[in-house]
Amino acid sequence: MDWYEFACKYVDLKWARAAATTRRSISDSLVSVTPVMFSNDRGRPDAKLIRAALHGWAFNTGRRDDEKAQDVQETLAWVGRNCRSVSALERADTLRAALDALASKLDGTPAAANTVARKRAVFSNALDYAVELGLIDRNPIGSIKWTAPKKASGAIDPRSVVNPSQARTLLAAVHQMPGSGPRMVGFFAVMYFSALRPGEAVNLRREQLALPESGWGELLLEQSRPYAGAAWTDGGEDRDHRQLKHRAIGEVRPVPCPPALTEILREHLEKFGTDSEGRLFWAKRGGDLPAVSYQMMWKKIRERAFGKEVAAHSQLAQRPYDLRHAAVSTWLASGVEAPRVAMWAGHSVDVLLRVYAKFLDGQEDVARKRIEAVLDA
Repeated sequence: MDWYEFACKYVDLKWARAAATTRRSISDSLVSVTPVMFSNDRGRPDAKLIRAALHGWAFNTGRRDDEKAQDVQETLAWVGRNCRSVSALERADTLRAALDALASKLDGTPAAANTVARKRAVFSNALDYAVELGLIDRNPIGSIKWTAPKKASGAIDPRSVVNPSQARTLLAAVHQMPGSGPRMVGFFAVMYFSALRPGEAVNLRREQLALPESGWGELLLEQSRPYAGAAWTDGGEDRDHRQLKHRAIGEVRPVPCPPALTEILREHLEKFGTDSEGRLFWAKRGGDLPAVSYQMMWKKIRERAFGKEVAAHSQLAQRPYDLRHAAVSTWLASGVEAPRVAMWAGHSVDVLLRVYAKFLDGQEDVARKRIEAVLDA
């Protein structure tokens, strides 16, 4: 079996059970390897056209049989005629070239270490499937010496994390934004005060709120709507329908709602209500709140809150997602135990400690005083 046929078969194997973002990641990984498997360069189409044809159609089960432009059809036909057998990957030089391709961007510059690790995992899994089909005798990845780029720790840069005063300045700036600004205060607030991911905030519904008249409330999260792109979802929507990250279908994650957020959400419900599906935040013309809308708004919010000069050169709260990081770091700095913070944030304790390690550094004196108090007692 040639590589192109095998890659399409592997995509089809994974498609039904994979999240939309995972589908896109699988395609991206296979696209990187495919040029290494070409048997010759005679009549080879442009590299960008090859990538677009493979990523947009061939390695997308949902779109492969859709109508295509003539140049896309011709490109895929050329790839289908000019791919080597999967067994070529048993040769050390071919396998090393494939791994090198995973470690490079289309322009030849090095890819980020986390990207390489993700693509390598997909490639290795595909080779396991090739073994299962009898196309190769064993997965050869462990048989050669190849050094991947050093994987980044994934730790959050403290320079991107706002303190409570800065966060309130940002939320005040949201409220001052013309048009839909006041409607978006609650959206950004749930990320800052309760560490919701954007996909969780977009999907927040009235029935998930346990809000008293004032004081501490609770958000009961059950589903998420992560952005993936219409080409990768089953329904052709930009956002996928998924259970919570790292959770089973139907599993609920309770998250505390501080008094300040309780006040903001009650005011939001009183002024704006919900859409027909009970969602607190929705697009201007109805439907899911587009990622591009709140991302563009966030750029203007930062300029209003910090000034254009600081906003342009500072890493502080560059993305809405940084509000979630601020929430988790605040919990840790407040002395909340790591397992509880991990549960609220939807992390494993291992990931929490690795990603937010720098926010635990300043707690040593506090920890010593607590130990001393217990010993003295």
